[in-house]
Amino acid sequence: MSDAADTAQGKQPTITPMRVVIGLCLFAPFVAMLWVSSYARTEPLFAGIPFFYWYQMLWVLISTVLTMVAYKLWQIDQRARKGGDAR
Repeated sequence: MSDAADTAQGKQPTITPMRVVIGLCLFAPFVAMLWVSSYARTEPLFAGIPFFYWYQMLWVLISTVLTMVAYKLWQIDQRARKGGDAR
């Protein structure tokens, strides 16, 4: 069945813009870390630390924030699907 038919019968579409954002938040760190050639260098240094290392350390923090954002968006999405308020 199509999404339009599902909506007409009261079912909500499986793929929504919010779920796409959630997926991107979870997928971005994988792309950043698997694309090694983008950060396999020593310059620029940050506090004496080569780029290769501080870039990866930065992505630990970025990944944490993106995972928290994805989790909060997932909670909002689930509440909206259950008919509760979206806070």
